[in-house]
Amino acid sequence: MFNRDQKEFDIKEAETIIGPSVKVKGNFHGTGNIIIEGTVEGSVKTDKYLLVGEKAEISASIEAGEAKVAGIVTGNITVKGYLEIAATANISGDVNAHEISIEKGGVVNGKLTIGTMEKAKKEIAEN
Repeated sequence: MFNRDQKEFDIKEAETIIGPSVKVKGNFHGTGNIIIEGTVEGSVKTDKYLLVGEKAEISASIEAGEAKVAGIVTGNITVKGYLEIAATANISGDVNAHEISIEKGGVVNGKLTIGTMEKAKKEIAEN
């Protein structure tokens, strides 16, 4: 589980792990915790927690309950709760999250919307 007080996620809590040598193309949807260390193209969605590892390369839209991004993401990210962007992260896309932290060195090329999801949806609709 991720949150501001607990930085790391217990691997035993992961329902799905996409290893470094795995490439997934298509829509990847789950309801449990997901760890991605490999390559994903398409979309990734989970109601729970998503960990994008340092060596992961994702070309997909992402939706998660909470997440930590440490790898490369090309696509929009929507997180209902807390999003942690690590120093090694490189995100090209819009980011919507209720709460967010960005470590020094983390890169985001896109629009950041932080706060309630209602506020984020309203801002998206206006643009």
